[in-house]
Formats: sequence, C-alpha cells, structure tokens
Amino acid sequence: MTFDTAHWQARLDALREENHMPGLSLAVLADGEIHELASGVLHRGIGNPVTTDAVFQVGSVTKIHTATLIMMLVDQGRLDLDAPVAEVLPDFRVADPEATKTITVRMLLNHTSGLSGDHHIDTGRGDDAVAEYVRSCADLRQDCPPGIVVSYCQSGYIILGRIIEVVTGQTYDAALREMLIEPLGLTHTVTLPEEVLRFPNAMSHLGQAGALPEVAPAWNPLTRAQVPGGGGLCATAADIVRLAKLHLDGGVAPDGTRLLGEPIVAAMQQREIEVPDKWTVSSDAWGLGWTLYDWNGAFGYGHDGSAIGQHSYLRVAPEAGVIIVLHDNGGDTPFTHGHPIYHRLFSELLRDLAGIDMPEDFAPPAQPPRVDIAPYLGIYRRAGIKITIGDGPAGHTATYEFVDGMDGLAPPLHMELVPVTDTVFAGRANAAESWLPVVFSTLPDGSVYCYIGVRAAPKVA
Repeated sequence: MTFDTAHWQARLDALREENHMPGLSLAVLADGEIHELASGVLHRGIGNPVTTDAVFQVGSVTKIHTATLIMMLVDQGRLDLDAPVAEVLPDFRVADPEATKTITVRMLLNHTSGLSGDHHIDTGRGDDAVAEYVRSCADLRQDCPPGIVVSYCQSGYIILGRIIEVVTGQTYDAALREMLIEPLGLTHTVTLPEEVLRFPNAMSHLGQAGALPEVAPAWNPLTRAQVPGGGGLCATAADIVRLAKLHLDGGVAPDGTRLLGEPIVAAMQQREIEVPDKWTVSSDAWGLGWTLYDWNGAFGYGHDGSAIGQHSYLRVAPEAGVIIVLHDNGGDTPFTHGHPIYHRLFSELLRDLAGIDMPEDFAPPAQPPRVDIAPYLGIYRRAGIKITIGDGPAGHTATYEFVDGMDGLAPPLHMELVPVTDTVFAGRANAAESWLPVVFSTLPDGSVYCYIGVRAAPKVA
C-alpha cells in the first residue's frame, strides 16, 4: 500500500489537537522509503514549529541501542551472554550476595535480574558517571529472585552500559557513536545535552489529560549515568527507524556492511520470558532487548520510551517491512497524553500499511466478571514503592505510593479497580485518564506479585 502523505499528515494534526499535545514527529518506513511528518510546536512558550529534523528525548527506546551494542559484542566473541555480570565487571556488587554471583548478562537484557529497577542517583556529568553508578549499586536490593520473573529494570540497562564500556575500553557515548551512529548514518542521534543544541529540539511539557500541558521546569532532570537505560539520548523519528531497519535487514547497514550476524538478529527477537502485564507497553513477551507483540496472530517487535514530559513509540512489522516511530513532547506518563494518540495512529497505520489489526486498547469489559480479590488483598513493596490493594463497600481499590528514598516524588495515586479477569484489573483515578493495568501473578512457590508499570512488587503483608 502506498503511503498517502497528505492523509497521514491530516490524521497527525487531528490527533494532536484532539489530545491536547504540543508537538508530534512521525517517521514511517513503507515500500522501502522513510516518510517523515511533523505537527505542532517544540516549545509552547516559544511557538517554534516541530520539523522533521527536530530531535526528541526517546527515553527507554535507548534500550534497543544498548541491547544492539551488547549483542554486537556477543557476535564478535568479546562477551558471553550467559556469563555472570561479576565475571565481566569484577567490582559489580548488589545487596544480595547470591544475586551478585548469579545475575547474568542475559538476565539484564530480558529484565529477569530481579534487581530494583528505579535506582536514581546523581553520579555527575563526567566520563566516569556510569562506572560510579554501578559502584553505587552495592546496596541495590532485589524486588524478586534472579531469573524467575520479568520485572522492568532501568538499573539493569545502566549496568549493561558499563559492560559496554569495560569490554570496549570507551565511554558508552563513544562506543555508541563508533559502533552504531556512524555506521548507520544516524546524523541526528546524540547523547549529551551540549550536542542537542546543534538541532531543533523538543522541550518537555507536563500536565494532566484533557488540557494542553505547560512547559516543564527542566528539559531533562535525569543524569548522564541514566543514558544507557534511556535518560538522555535524543534523536529524530527517522534515525530511530534507521536503527530498527538494521534489524529488519538482518544486521546489514545501508552501505552493505554487516554489523550483526543473522542468528544474533533472530535471537534478539525470540521469546525469552512471558510478560504477565501484556498491556502497559502492549507487550506479549520480552526478547533480548526487544518487546515482542502478538497483533492478533501477526508478529511484531519494538519498544516504548518515556522521559520526563516526552514519549516515543517504536513498532516493527517485519513481514510487511513496515517500521513506525512516533515522538511526542507532552504529558507526565503514557497514561495521560501520548498513549491514546499512539494507539489510534498505530492501529490505523498498521491496518493500512501491513494489514494488521492491533488488539483493542486496554479497558475493562462492559460487564466485568465477578472476581474473588481476597487472595490479593494486602501490601506489596518494591524499592521506593508501596502498593496497597483493598476491598470495601465501594469496591476494589489500589493505592500506589512513593516511599523511602522516593518519598514525596509524587502524590499517592488512588484508583478504583474493575475486574478484567481473575488476575487482571483495570484502574484509573478519574474518567479523563486511560485505564491502567493492575496485574497479579503467583509463582509455583506461592509467592504473589503485583505488576504496575511492568514492574513486579512482592506481597509483604
């Protein structure tokens, strides 16, 4: 199907206006050609328009850059995927001595390390930022045992960034530039704030659903150490398409140079672990870096990214040779601003260009089932987070609080829960927001976990 530029520009403009989004950037690979569209403004206070050469913060889409670098080192025989991290990083330590010995590179890639994923610490802006971050992980606790369940882990990808530095002898930024940015011709992909100013760039905006968000107090409050996991890399939508096209093309760069062996490319797209929460990032399973999708029988892969006030969505439909990337610059979570635009636009694009029907957006059924929530009532804790599941005359409830070192980061979120299945509930604080999946999973040993945001919290009381 030919890409109808005028039609999709009109849809992009309409969805942006309907959802009160300041700016959007879209790039689509179809029929072997990259099509680029832009809509809105980069900064509401200034009013400068979004252009296709503008860079956005891509958030955790950066994890695909990091995973690709790791797998290039594996392909070159310089790294063993199943080696304990402590063998590669002799100074690697976490709070649990057994986890220190058993966590492998593979577990970091597929989010099964069990490490607390939201360890935030400012280790400065120097070239040793990632190394200092890994040293700071000596007190990092386990949210669940290694190798057992998937639990999304930002910390794990920063540790992978340090592995890249140690194996290559370069900073993460330099290795990324030499191994991927330059070979793929990613002229608008940068990792340092001072590099961003070379290009038109998106300002972050924060606010609630149903109104235009306001300019954020800071463009990016995250530290340099966060870059390998998604804390500062900026790129155009088209540059993210070019990165994904390396995988679509079996590891071959545009100039014919092979950067990844075909078996390695295929391995990254194989199911490593099933995901109990199949809705927060539209995931069906995780591969080695890639989030994997089952679109009503059609296979796809990609990744989502959220910075503070910016979001990115990457989807690849390999059978049709279609790649879609969307950037936005408004909202504080995927559940307020960007998510409805993503789902509606990608549903239409995949249907038109690839003949794929995406599953419906997450929501409870019109007639919710009767569910016994008693086994799941109680308190769940992971580092910095407390989740309380309750039941009363008004119905099932969930309270999500920031505690300990993250206390005061945001007000508690109180949600009414509506059953979807006997283990899946839909929650939201008010009618203006999208539904948030709240998922329960029970291990063979009887341990119960609550998933919110694809992160597992064990039941403690």
